[in-house]
Amino acid sequence: MHERKDFWDKNAGRYDRFMRNDRAAYEKMYGLIRPVVKAKTVLEVATGTGLIARSIVDAAAHIEATDASAKMILEAERGNQSAKLHFSVQDMFRLPYAQKSFEVVIASNALHIVPHPEKALQEIRRVLKDDGVLIAPTFTHAGNSISGKAKAFFMSMAGFPLHSRWTSEEYLRFLRQNGWAVQKSAVQKASFPLTYAEYTKSEGPDVVL
Repeated sequence: MHERKDFWDKNAGRYDRFMRNDRAAYEKMYGLIRPVVKAKTVLEVATGTGLIARSIVDAAAHIEATDASAKMILEAERGNQSAKLHFSVQDMFRLPYAQKSFEVVIASNALHIVPHPEKALQEIRRVLKDDGVLIAPTFTHAGNSISGKAKAFFMSMAGFPLHSRWTSEEYLRFLRQNGWAVQKSAVQKASFPLTYAEYTKSEGPDVVL
């Protein structure tokens, strides 16, 4: 955990520049997220520099955006203009919120970079209302092209904490195996294939966008 936090602390200042390559994919993702969070109480774990939180806060009732990296949170707070958005340093494996506190939880590009992602899902389940929605878009590196896999290799060599290399199908199956029902899913073109998905605690039909 400390190695992961140190990596993001060191790279907080350049994170937004790195993510510009995927601006188009993220804009599409914001469009998918806004209707889900409309007038809802939202928790975002692994918010990074707050790109998603700041882009959807106009639709939400309130957003608690958290990250394990204090320097990422400092970057996020610089651009915060909304009273509905609060940033704080938190460990996604030990969240300080009561059970069933949030109507929506967002974990974007987080589950593939942490050890034991199933434990993070357990904590998310605890703080999510029974009828709530988990939005968990994730880069699914294993489904990428040869050049993309080479890029992932060099990122790993540079210290990028990539713990899980899933294809889109493997990622969705992982969530199902951990007690989540996939309600909507779509694969978007980005630096790496970006599998957008919405999940609920209760079983229901899958809808592929």
